[in-house]
Amino acid sequence: MTLQLRNPHSVRAALLTRASDVEEVVLGAEPGEAWASVAQEAQALGIALREGTSTKGGRRGSARAGAAYATVKERAPAVLAELLAEVGPRDLFLALDQIQDPQNVGAIFRLASFFGVRGVVMTRDRAAPLSSVAYDVASGGVETVPFVAASNLRRALDAMREAGVWVLGTTEHAERVLDDVPRDRAWVVVLGNEEHGLRRLTLEACDETCRIPAQSDAPAVGSLNVSVAAGICLAALRR
Repeated sequence: MTLQLRNPHSVRAALLTRASDVEEVVLGAEPGEAWASVAQEAQALGIALREGTSTKGGRRGSARAGAAYATVKERAPAVLAELLAEVGPRDLFLALDQIQDPQNVGAIFRLASFFGVRGVVMTRDRAAPLSSVAYDVASGGVETVPFVAASNLRRALDAMREAGVWVLGTTEHAERVLDDVPRDRAWVVVLGNEEHGLRRLTLEACDETCRIPAQSDAPAVGSLNVSVAAGICLAALRR
């Protein structure tokens, strides 16, 4: 399957990591500096370039003609066993338990790349696929972080534990706060669905659970967006 990527940074990352999967680059009538750089790199790699026809109007963010984009094949998922071949003492992984918003998935991959996460384990069912939106929001993160599409998250977490990775669930109902989680071990941080959080079987697979403490006794907002929570957890565990 191919994707139409409209973020020049996500396209450039694909050119740098798997240029053979970039089929063509289509430029708008007045490409900016970022797209001009993409076009130059694509041309040097022998990738087809063409100019899109210009049209007026169109809904913002729509696939209207005249907007620059690149046609890129989907990145192939990794195999969990390969991901766990050499687990280091402070490696970090992420597991996404049925996260359904592609914007959140893309933001999490961007964070994963920034914080040096070893890999992301995603649920195959009832979850947002790695769509064009996720790739573009990730701004290159999908190209640099291996991912696994697991048919059974519980079994995947059990395999990670056997490989020496501790399983850390995130839930607002946990007693332990994030700052008290030990930093001297490899963790997979498990993030739950936007509405329902972690499923019961997923919680049962966790070695520990933690919550991000609010900075007041009665916060007006009781929870965080899942991608924001991911960033806070990764930053804390990397300290």
